[in-house]
Amino acid sequence: MHTGISLNWSTMMNHKLNCTFLKVVIAALGVCLTLTGCYVVPVTADGRPYGQAVGVAPAVAIAPLPQTANVRLYPINQLATPLGVINAQVTNFLDGRGQFTASIAGENFVGEATRAATGRAGLASGAGSRGSSLQCHYTMTHATQGSGRCSLSSGAQFNMHIGG
Repeated sequence: MHTGISLNWSTMMNHKLNCTFLKVVIAALGVCLTLTGCYVVPVTADGRPYGQAVGVAPAVAIAPLPQTANVRLYPINQLATPLGVINAQVTNFLDGRGQFTASIAGENFVGEATRAATGRAGLASGAGSRGSSLQCHYTMTHATQGSGRCSLSSGAQFNMHIGG
């Protein structure tokens, strides 16, 4: 009987195969562990992932459009009576000012309408194409409705109704 360690050919081959197998297993395990954080993402022809938004524009605030209100001037004194009811317009630019237009007895009036940002009271003034002037003081009861008084440079007086 032999008491020393003896290695025969088959034992050595089994040992080498076991080592080789173990190396392959370790290598395969290493590859698997390094790939666990990777995944495949389908992409479009230009390289963007499917479902990615293309050129989304930032939101842009759009300024509100000006509001135009019809205005009627009703005569209240003898100088205004022959002129009759006058139709005019106020265009509100929604920034505390606007444009005021009227036509009285063939004379065209163009001017401004202003109102304090926190108030309802306003002033509209217009210069006529023949040198006359028109001035109105008004109070708004709603965004496009109000009332007031107008004076023509000739002395004619009118009640003013805005909107409605």
